[in-house]
This record gives sequence, C-alpha cells and structure tokens, in this order.
Amino acid sequence: MRQRWLRHGLALGCSLLTTLPGAATLQPYIVVDDGIPLPLSATPGDAARGRAIVASRQTGLCLLCHSAPIAEERFQGNLATDLAGAGTRWSEAQLRLRLVDGRRLNARSPMPAYYRVDGLQRVGEAWQGKPVLSAQQIEDVVAYLRGLRE
Repeated sequence: MRQRWLRHGLALGCSLLTTLPGAATLQPYIVVDDGIPLPLSATPGDAARGRAIVASRQTGLCLLCHSAPIAEERFQGNLATDLAGAGTRWSEAQLRLRLVDGRRLNARSPMPAYYRVDGLQRVGEAWQGKPVLSAQQIEDVVAYLRGLRE
C-alpha cells in the first residue's frame, strides 16, 4: 500500500513540477561531458535562497523524493539520493546538469527537468515554454548543494 501511494505521490509531484510556471526565459547553455560548466546567470548563486527552494513544498518539491540536512522539514523523501554530501559527490557543473535536465544522464530517471521546456508531456497551455525554476534559482540551488560537504 505504501509503495503504491509513493508511486502516485511521485507521479503527482513530477506532474506538478512539469506544469508550474517558471520565472524567466531560458538562457543558452552548453553540456560538456556530464555537466554544464558555465553558470546560467551572471549573478552568483545564493546558498540561503537555494536552501529555501530545496525545502519548499511549493517551489522545488525536492524533499518529495530526496532527504536533505534540513532538520525543520519533516517527512523527507527516501526514493532518491540523500542530498547530504552532494557537494563532495558532484561538481558544480554536474549538479547544474542534474537540475537542468537530469534525464540527459539517465533517461529513466524520475527527476523532473527544472530548466527544460521542450519534449515535456501534459503541460498546461499557460505554462508551456516556461521552466520550473529560473536560471537564477538553478544557480541558487547549485550553490546550496555545493556547500553540502558532509
């Protein structure tokens, strides 16, 4: 029963993530090997804002599947990688690609593309062509995750 509910919750979360309106137009980026080496915005990422996005049940929905060292947030996910230590496991470029479009690394991944707008399914007309997160929000989350060293 629990697994069935988790599957439905995961599907709902992924569906919501592909239909929430984004805040900006897409900035061009280049994938090199398994990462996006250049930032998507001219303003450096802010780890505090990134933490708020990861913790948010409305914006990032990261904790639906992941757990993270955010003690005040209850009911964290256990379906995906624990985000603790993300900064030691992945480079900034690797984290950026995983957020932008993780399916480029694993086509079967349930991880939504936070900064891709093409090839998505069941996207409401009002939200078509808009990313889930803005370029700056991606950089903020990357800054937060890079700081998770333990």
